Amino acid sequence: MDKGGLTVIDFWAEWCGPCRMVGPIIEELATEYDGRALIGKVDVDSNMEISMKYGIRSIPTILFIKNGEVVDKQVGATSKQVLASKIEAHI
Repeated sequence: MDKGGLTVIDFWAEWCGPCRMVGPIIEELATEYDGRALIGKVDVDSNMEISMKYGIRSIPTILFIKNGEVVDKQVGATSKQVLASKIEAHI
């Protein structure tokens, strides 16, 4: 994790319908904020340890991490505008 900047992590799974709706939005944001925020995805089925570390109980859950601390969280599917405004608030 980048200790200085903003890291956005989408916790998802292949079988999760709402996750498949959010996935393309996360990919668009990763391109749009390239160089300003690190945006990625974590498959909860393949990465149970990190999912447990962050207490992920339902998916999709999107964490906004700055300086190693979770500064915001979005649980459930949402719009690109909501996610972009949360990113803007922390970069």
